[in-house]
Amino acid sequence: MTPFSTPDRHAALATLERLTRGDDTAVAPDARAEASAPFGRLDGSGLVDLFAQLRRALPDLERRDDIFLAGANHEDDRWAEPRPDRLVACCGSYVGTFREPFAGIPPTGGVVSLNYGEAHAIEDGRVRASWLVWDIAQLMMQAGVWPMSPPLGAPFHWPAPRGGDGVRLAPSEETGSLDRVLDMHAGLNAFRGGDITSIPMHHWHPDFMYWAGGGIGACRGVAGFRAHHQIPYRRAFPQAQGAGHFIRLSDGPFAVTGGDVEVVHTGAEYMGIAPTGRTLRFRVMDFYRFDADNLIAENWLPNDTIGLMAQMGVDVMARMAHRTGAPRTTL
Repeated sequence: MTPFSTPDRHAALATLERLTRGDDTAVAPDARAEASAPFGRLDGSGLVDLFAQLRRALPDLERRDDIFLAGANHEDDRWAEPRPDRLVACCGSYVGTFREPFAGIPPTGGVVSLNYGEAHAIEDGRVRASWLVWDIAQLMMQAGVWPMSPPLGAPFHWPAPRGGDGVRLAPSEETGSLDRVLDMHAGLNAFRGGDITSIPMHHWHPDFMYWAGGGIGACRGVAGFRAHHQIPYRRAFPQAQGAGHFIRLSDGPFAVTGGDVEVVHTGAEYMGIAPTGRTLRFRVMDFYRFDADNLIAENWLPNDTIGLMAQMGVDVMARMAHRTGAPRTTL
C-alpha cells in the first residue's frame, strides 16, 4: 500500500478546492458518495450538483480545512461495502454569506458556517468516493429555524485544534493514535448498562474538549461529557454498539474513525423524541487529537442528527418547512 507523500497531500487538497469552486473535472464520472440527510447516496453528477447548490446558497463560498489527515485506511471486517485502501479525512467548515436557500433552509443574508467531517478517495486529481457528514442541523440553528429541542451541550462553531497543527501536509511518524482509539472504542462497545463510571476513560485527558455537532453540542471534561452526552445517550440507547467504520486512519497525534453506530431506542427520550423501540443507525465521524501524554485532548464529532431523527419517524425538514411558511396541505 503506497503511503500518502507530501505531493499527494497537496494534490488532494487542491482537488477538494477545485470541487468546492465548481470544477466538474474534480469528480470522476463513476464516483460515489454518501452524504448526511437530506441528501443521501449520490453518484458523481449528484456530488457535483450538491456543491453547485452550496455555491448558489453561499456565492462567496470558502472551504476551511482545520484538520486534514491522510494515510492507509485500516481494515474493519464489520463494514460490508467497498472501502478504499487510502483516504484523506477533513474536518472544518464551509463559510460564506447565506444568500439563497440551501436544503430548504431560508437564507439569513449574513455569514454562516457549515461544519463538516469528510473522507475522500482521490486518484489522479479526481474524487472517486466520498463520505460527507455535514452539520445541516447546526446550520438550521444559525438560521433560527431549528424545529426540535435544543442540544444539551453548547451549539458551537468547531475551532481548529489547539496548537494549530491539524493540517498535516507531510507524512507523520506512526505514534499509535489509532490503536489507542480502537482500544477506547472496545471499552465503549463492552458497556451494557449500569454505572456510567464503569466505562473506562483512561484514554482521555480529564479536561478534554468534546466538539459535537448536531443535536448533541459541545462539552468539556469527563464530567461535562457524561452529563451532556454520555448519560442521555446511554439512557436512550443502552445497547449501543459500533456497526463498522468506512474510515480508520491515523496521522501523527491525530486519528479519525467514521461509520455507523447501531442503537435500539428502548430507553429514555433522546433529543426530545420519546422512545420508539426502533433499531437505528447513527452516522458519525470522530476526529481525535492526542496530547504529549498520549491522551485524547480534543474530539470533534460530526454526526447526522437529521438522519437519525428520520429513522425515529420525525421529518425534521418538513417541520422546518412548516415553521417557515410551507406547511403540508394534504394528509
